[in-house]
Amino acid sequence: MKFLEKLDRAITKNNSLLCVGLDVDLGDKTPSLANIYNFNCDIINATKELVCAYKPNIAFYERYGLEGLSALQQTIELIDSIGLPVILDAKRADIGHSSAAYAEAVFKVYKADAVTVNPYLGYDSLEPFIKHEDKGIIVLCLTSNPGAKDFETSIYKNVARRVKEWNKFGNLGLVVGATKPAELKEITEITGEMPILIPGVGAQGGDLQAAVQYGGKRPIINASRSIIFAKDPGLEARKLRDEINSYRNS
Repeated sequence: MKFLEKLDRAITKNNSLLCVGLDVDLGDKTPSLANIYNFNCDIINATKELVCAYKPNIAFYERYGLEGLSALQQTIELIDSIGLPVILDAKRADIGHSSAAYAEAVFKVYKADAVTVNPYLGYDSLEPFIKHEDKGIIVLCLTSNPGAKDFETSIYKNVARRVKEWNKFGNLGLVVGATKPAELKEITEITGEMPILIPGVGAQGGDLQAAVQYGGKRPIINASRSIIFAKDPGLEARKLRDEINSYRNS
């Protein structure tokens, strides 16, 4: 099943635009495969009827070595078994030969449904990902971190226009932070129905209402720390899902 089909099915089934970021932090626990995987299982079991996707950031698994990467594989297998899409937040891109290896790792080893990529090496660095027509390729456009002003704020419209041109298989999307609502509106006016992954609505304090209203046909609203480290992740996910839907309905 293609990424967008899987995403749209999850949006409809769970009546949700919420994506939960699985950014594992074990604190004082030993970083074993079981501990990492169980951390994710608890979050997934509490939220699987409330989300449209999950977004593990690969950095939070790489730091735990082979146990972490094995847990990432098992986590993706679990999510796939319940029919929900996985966006692997890896921000990959390199010269073509290296990007082909990255794409093979993301899609054939980890078996993610989509991946985040960096556009700043140009089209040839993204083509090896784009060629996987059934997978989602989510391109960094305007991120939520303060350092986005150093480069991204000067070129984000050009990135959006180029990504729209490259979208010949209909499998491209963009990352745009919820902390940039005016720019988000401009970007979706350029890209139309392309999915927009929107981080920054939780701990980073982004504008949730604007994210929903300006995020186009498929805003994927991501929250990580505010849900996975909550006392009751399921309750927090439900509250955020319902708040998102209140803005959708208005």
